[in-house]
Amino acid sequence: MKILVANLGSTSFKYRLFDLPDAAASGGDERELARGGVERIGAAESRVYASAGENELEVVQPVPDHGVALEAALSQLTGAGGPLTDVAEVAAVGFKAVHGGRAGGVTRVTPDVLTAMEEMAEVAPAHNPPYVKAMRTVAARLPGVPLVAAFETGFHATIPTRNALYAVPTAWVEEHLVRRWGFHGASHRYVAGRMQQLAPAAGGRSHRGVSCHLGGSSSVCWLRDGASVGASMGMSPQSGLPQNNRAGDVDPFVLRHMAKATGRSFDDLLDELSSQSGLAGMSGTSGDMRDLEAAADGGSQRAADAIAVYVGAIRHWLGGGLVELGGLDCIGFAGGIGENSPRVRSEVCQGLEDLGIRLDPEANTTGTGERPIHAADSRVAIWVVPTNEEIVVARQTRDLLATS
Repeated sequence: MKILVANLGSTSFKYRLFDLPDAAASGGDERELARGGVERIGAAESRVYASAGENELEVVQPVPDHGVALEAALSQLTGAGGPLTDVAEVAAVGFKAVHGGRAGGVTRVTPDVLTAMEEMAEVAPAHNPPYVKAMRTVAARLPGVPLVAAFETGFHATIPTRNALYAVPTAWVEEHLVRRWGFHGASHRYVAGRMQQLAPAAGGRSHRGVSCHLGGSSSVCWLRDGASVGASMGMSPQSGLPQNNRAGDVDPFVLRHMAKATGRSFDDLLDELSSQSGLAGMSGTSGDMRDLEAAADGGSQRAADAIAVYVGAIRHWLGGGLVELGGLDCIGFAGGIGENSPRVRSEVCQGLEDLGIRLDPEANTTGTGERPIHAADSRVAIWVVPTNEEIVVARQTRDLLATS
């Protein structure tokens, strides 16, 4: 079964094309047939590119919207050098969607689902509006292709009440869905499965893990037997750890204080918290960890402070996971920073030897790909796990089609 997994931005479209066995238990191979995308959607000229095996495909053409972007990608995939002979081979398009509110989990894209996404647009402003617009456009242009939304929040539906609710009036929760939703669900789901395989629990007890998805957008997830029991992100993807340009958790009364002090509106202040804050705002340099590390090594105290605040937030949630789970079997580092920053991994684990967490300095600073980086005497396994959100969405899409 061929599944196209779409990852959308406001002016971009990226995809991976998978060929999966028809059923999860069939034992067939999972193959990635191609990956590619479209850049600068809406501009006079857009780049349409694909990599299919040894074939590198590229064309420049006008692409006014995401529906045309999908058509252009499919045309490329069915043309010379592409892995498809006909568009009809694509069983479905799966979207790595962010926040569905009342429409959570994995579901067919329907008008009701799009309405539910629109209800959450204020808390996922960078994600939901472009997805809703693109889904409507794609559905209109390709009415015969099933569209499936795999919401990131779905993985966190197992979080117990004590970790899911804010101390707010019950009406806020019941009528307006104010709660900790958690995000990066596809990544945490993938890392959770790999950690159970790589570092199984001993003695038949439950498996206890912490997944650290660290990148331009970062979050920590507590895991018991592969299920989420706590997440650093809450009601919105703007919350939790500091992000590259988003503040993460901030006392809400900061907004009242700043509004009175500056005369600025709440919306203006929220925009600054979600676009000019985080690591970039703290450092005055960049939200990219590579730039921050270089600046800190060059003597920038602001960059050093930004890294320290980021690491401190990860350690805060790691410590909470240790208490919630009663110990750990494995810590997994994923995402651009989690995979590529030995410094961040080292500082997260620093001084935790008495808790059974000990890095191997050489393993931490060498090697690539999926690998263990814990010392031989570490009671807790520590792994770098390159995540694969797209294969998770492809599997979820396949499984939904099989039951609907």
